[in-house]
Amino acid sequence: MLDSLLRTSPRLAPVVARAADYELQIIYTQINRDAQQRPHFVQHNFRLDARQYFNPASLVKLPVAVLALEKLNKLDQPCLTRRSPMATGAAFRCQTAVPYVASPDSDRINTVGNYIKRMLLVSDNQAYNRLYEFLGQRPLNERLAELGYPSARIVRRFAPCDTGANRYTNPITFYNPATKQICYQQPAAVNPIPFSYPLGQVRKGRAYQSGGHLVQRPYDFTTANYLPLQHSTDILKALLFPAAVPVQQRFNLTANDYAFLRYYLHHTPHSSSFSAFASAKYFDAYKKYLYYGRRKSPERSTLRIYNVVGMSHGYLSDVAYFSDAAHHTEFLLSAVLYVNQDGIINDGVYEYETIGLPFLESLGQLISEYEAQRPHTVAPTLTDFLIPENIK
Repeated sequence: MLDSLLRTSPRLAPVVARAADYELQIIYTQINRDAQQRPHFVQHNFRLDARQYFNPASLVKLPVAVLALEKLNKLDQPCLTRRSPMATGAAFRCQTAVPYVASPDSDRINTVGNYIKRMLLVSDNQAYNRLYEFLGQRPLNERLAELGYPSARIVRRFAPCDTGANRYTNPITFYNPATKQICYQQPAAVNPIPFSYPLGQVRKGRAYQSGGHLVQRPYDFTTANYLPLQHSTDILKALLFPAAVPVQQRFNLTANDYAFLRYYLHHTPHSSSFSAFASAKYFDAYKKYLYYGRRKSPERSTLRIYNVVGMSHGYLSDVAYFSDAAHHTEFLLSAVLYVNQDGIINDGVYEYETIGLPFLESLGQLISEYEAQRPHTVAPTLTDFLIPENIK
């Protein structure tokens, strides 16, 4: 069905006709509600293949955000919340110290909550690094395996650190937000046993840039982060529909945690009221690749998109849930494609603007139009996604 639908769109045709060259993968999940408004999912795939490596880039920020909140709950310290000021030390090569700096603007203080906001609103890399370090390489990946994602590998910072350095994580101190006294200290840690890599050796491209020089051999992704498109889709689904997934795949989150994550998954930098992103560079449709591409202003106030994106090394991805109050429709849509026509990695020459983003924009619009006319036995009330939120 999805294959046929894609081929009805002239806007998608150039990429769909060369889907193998673009390494295109798509997951479209229909959601059908029963009389009790319980969701039932019907997944349609186009070239989905977990063995087809793509660089997940910022897609890894969603599981890291979720597991950081889980860890706070597990530590169960009265003074330790997502609003507790946080200082990061340095104890090994390639580590960055981030001291605690008080600020009258609570949005400017480094906390788990503010790091998550920065990750979900504008895909901030330094915020990801701090929470990767808070989780620790081995506990992070072992928890993903427990949740049903054993092949996931989140093993790198977004920094030029070697594989060994990424196994070492920083000492971290949290402060009581009321008294400013030390609340909790986490020592520096190391993953003593390197992880294996489920795809074996992975090399891409014909050459790559390094230190200002062109290296005439494929780029090695073997030890890079790895998160299949199905995993990212399932993690988003588990966040938005926890009751619809098996108990063992549900996150250890409070109702407030779920509301917090949902708020920042769908809000834009401006609509979130997060003061750090009030500038004009963060336009209203920022980071909503599916449906809006690079257009700056959202056109439909009734459409909510809860999503996480990736853009790196020529790979462009978006994993999203659409909730449309005007048409009473909802669906999940995930896609990744590779736009690197010269085959050179790290040269900064990728066809994001000319091919990748226009494709994702057209894909989101195509599926939205199809959903608007697809018969639904029971119209979704979308109650969980229309209640006004007051999460800061």
